[in-house]
Amino acid sequence: MTTSENLIYMDHAATTPVRPEVLNAMLPYFSDRFGNPSSIYTLAQEGRKALDDSRDTVADVLGDRMSTIVFTGGGTESDNTAIKGAAYAQRDIGNHIITSTVEHHAVLNTCQQLERSGFDVIYLPVNEHGLVDPDNVGRAIGDQTTLVSIMLANNEIGTIEPISEISRVIRDEAKRRGKTIVFHTDAVQAAGLLELDVEQLGVDMLSLSAHKFHGPKGAGVLYVKRGTPFGP
Repeated sequence: MTTSENLIYMDHAATTPVRPEVLNAMLPYFSDRFGNPSSIYTLAQEGRKALDDSRDTVADVLGDRMSTIVFTGGGTESDNTAIKGAAYAQRDIGNHIITSTVEHHAVLNTCQQLERSGFDVIYLPVNEHGLVDPDNVGRAIGDQTTLVSIMLANNEIGTIEPISEISRVIRDEAKRRGKTIVFHTDAVQAAGLLELDVEQLGVDMLSLSAHKFHGPKGAGVLYVKRGTPFGP
């Protein structure tokens, strides 16, 4: 069965078609440039250069260095890796996580799993517009808080959360308490639509998924700011 030529596709929030230039950029690495990028010979190093160039491109969009970019198998893996990596890396100093009730299930299910492993999670409510109140984030932070995860753009209703304001609240509370509180945002639904400068957003970790902005399925990105407590 082929896609009808008369089809009008209006579900780009769910997934997007791969753009021709993306496919063309990928094809050589499925054929003549198939080398393992961890090997040292020329064929392999062509693959390594392609990976490094890709990291550099993504880092440029996010406003940081290529060493902060981790490629994953998609948005769900990026969210899982970020939340578990930061939570377990700081478990000896705190077990409290803050998120919201409107997160994607990639975040909610991960937090629920961590609760079964002994972590304490607060699920903040939102107002009638689907917005998280930054002041509520501040009030929820306690001595055991080590991680906050709030999405940038909601995948169901399109609400854009006040990430920069939430970041300032977290930084102020962390400074007052003399501790590190990692701030992660699921930006999967924001890519290609909103600015993703991590410095302006004020986040330590950010998740993306390529299929939301005309890239292939099965490819994701996790940004991890240098110095962020993180267990691989």
